[in-house]
Amino acid sequence: MSDEEHHFESKADAGASKTYPQQAGTIRKNGYIVIKGRPCKVVEVSTSKTGKHGHAKCHFVAIDIFNQKKLEDIVPSSHNCDVPHVNRTDYQLIDISEDGFVSLLTENGNTKDDLRLPTDDNLLAQIKDGFAEGKDLVVTVMSAMGEEQICALKDIGPK
Repeated sequence: MSDEEHHFESKADAGASKTYPQQAGTIRKNGYIVIKGRPCKVVEVSTSKTGKHGHAKCHFVAIDIFNQKKLEDIVPSSHNCDVPHVNRTDYQLIDISEDGFVSLLTENGNTKDDLRLPTDDNLLAQIKDGFAEGKDLVVTVMSAMGEEQICALKDIGPK
């Protein structure tokens, strides 16, 4: 064995995968799937019969969970598809900055300041109005494949 030390470049990633494989035939409506590199929620699945040369095919119609764009994909049902790890986390809203970022309180008492206000106009108006009225607001943040976005809002009463 050699006496020299080995140095490894650290990319600050624990190595946890952003997706996991799942057989296409087992993905159902309201499940999640990666289409064209985007995490999507499945809204429709149709399966064709096996043809002359073999494979049944699954036709997925899905909506991107972050920008609400409709995407479609056709995959042989025996093949694996990527499924994103989707997490939802609740944070208490502390502040809204001038440049459209929000300041959130995590469960362990730290602040999270790297999230933008949502692009959905209805949700955006609810957050801004509730914050202006001084209500205690809890936002739900959905995260998948390295992206995060506020997707829901709860009012837990006045301060």
